[in-house]
Amino acid sequence: MRPPHAHRLAATLLALPLAVALSGCRTDTPPAAPPPHIATAAPTASAPEATPAPMPASPPVHVTIPAAGVDTGPLLRLGLNADGTIEVPSVAQADRIGWYGNGVTPGETGPAVLVGHYDTVNGPAVMRNVARIKPGARVDVTREDGTHAVFTVTALEQVDKHAFPTRKVYGSTSTPQLRLITCGGAITAGHRPDNIIVYATLTNPAH
Repeated sequence: MRPPHAHRLAATLLALPLAVALSGCRTDTPPAAPPPHIATAAPTASAPEATPAPMPASPPVHVTIPAAGVDTGPLLRLGLNADGTIEVPSVAQADRIGWYGNGVTPGETGPAVLVGHYDTVNGPAVMRNVARIKPGARVDVTREDGTHAVFTVTALEQVDKHAFPTRKVYGSTSTPQLRLITCGGAITAGHRPDNIIVYATLTNPAH
């Protein structure tokens, strides 16, 4: 039996196949240099011998990514805009990460999705050091029930927003996964044209 979140996610994918091309990181004046282009990075760390058991549902409240100097909370809950695109944190919330609440919670089976700005009109934002994240890096998500879902980064990918890999990011998986989305590329017409996607898998849930 699929978790309740999976039904909502499947419906979103069917009804809104292009709705997940993140449109954040908008800026009118370049406040920061773009991150270096991130080519698709294959895993360098050894895969865990056994996949941890999925965790029960519990919303995320805090995220730390030591490699990128990220230590932020409380997390925002994001949904969809009226035009079907995913919500992003506001400019005033650029130092915080949001969780796509129509999907699974981090630690459940499936892809939990987090979103954060690289920069805004006010300058560098929470994901300003995304280029420092490499395969093998740790992402620790504190959950509302007090548990931690600990993920290990397996790959990174930089893509044009018009070619966003919707099903790769949001499609169902057989294990607990995490996707962290931010922006990249040099500013064109007031926007960064690319998305940088960090892929991670649950490796060590700490209770």
